[in-house]
Amino acid sequence: MNFKKQLPAMISFLQQLVETESPTNDKKAVDRVGAILAEASQNLGAKLTFHPQEKHGDHIVAKWGEGENGILLLGHMDTVFPVGTLETMPFYEKDDKVFGPGVFDMKGGLVITLNAIGALREAGEMPDCPVTILFTSDEETGSAVSRTLIEEMARQAKLVLVLEPALHDGSLKTWRKGVGNFILRAHGHASHAGGAHAKGRNAIEEMAHQILKIQKLTDYKKGTTLSIGTIKGGTASNVIPDFAEIDIDLRITGADEYERIATAINDLRPVLDGTSLEVTGELNRPPMPFDAAMEATFSKTKAIAEKVGITIKAGGSGGGSDGNFIAPLGISVLDGLGASGEGAHSSREYIHKESLAEKAQLVAALIRDW
Repeated sequence: MNFKKQLPAMISFLQQLVETESPTNDKKAVDRVGAILAEASQNLGAKLTFHPQEKHGDHIVAKWGEGENGILLLGHMDTVFPVGTLETMPFYEKDDKVFGPGVFDMKGGLVITLNAIGALREAGEMPDCPVTILFTSDEETGSAVSRTLIEEMARQAKLVLVLEPALHDGSLKTWRKGVGNFILRAHGHASHAGGAHAKGRNAIEEMAHQILKIQKLTDYKKGTTLSIGTIKGGTASNVIPDFAEIDIDLRITGADEYERIATAINDLRPVLDGTSLEVTGELNRPPMPFDAAMEATFSKTKAIAEKVGITIKAGGSGGGSDGNFIAPLGISVLDGLGASGEGAHSSREYIHKESLAEKAQLVAALIRDW
């Protein structure tokens, strides 16, 4: 299988996907990408199943073969870029790179997946076990509507390959931090900042006390970080604010850390008399640790890769993916099998075009030889 010869066709298909913009919150837009992927999968002989969604794009399952204990490939169709981004951030090639919104995260991975399966079918080298691709529509916002389906399908597989982008140097992702989100609200009492200052209870002041407590929960040695990314409150400078709210991002490497952090946040108590606090939130994605199971999965992957002349390296990420849902299930999972590049979620997003061919070769080998 010579994927380098297929590069022009792969890039052309990638351009079609990228220029079909698909922000998570635009169902019609995501479904347009879904239609392209469904047609491409069907042309390769897949049996399609659609999982309709009311507010998100429909999830699509493309399956080759029957039964369980097969190989599941995960990819998401949605991006973080709103429709119209192409006007200022067009798809284009320059030197060894390909640029465009979603080209790295993760439409390059979708191209790799379908080309790997297409090459295996053409060579008559599809495995005896079933091979399934699950195209989801809400990964960028936490996979709330797709998580149950992801876990259900993973339980029927012996191996799950996540086509999220590789690290910049091409390394696969053998660990990921768990991701949690909390919202903390402070309630006070509004009053006139000049005429009745003493009667007010400043919710923003209360929140300032709590922010310092929360930031101190970060423990770099344990790989635990908390970040307050947004803050809002108040109505005007001459009004004592009766409300303030912050969004808290949590990242953990070990599941035990969640209990410590969740307890600490839920145990926060007001500092100022006459104020109150309200907490909501949870762990959205559990950690995907580099444990004994992952070490064995990577070792087998490395051996398969070497047989086709590919040297792979192991790495990790503080970001989460749908692979995080698989790790606690005790199923072999490998992440970062998509294109290598940089600049995810930014105007600098790009991939190394040669990585499309290399990763397609690797994915094809894993499907065939696992």
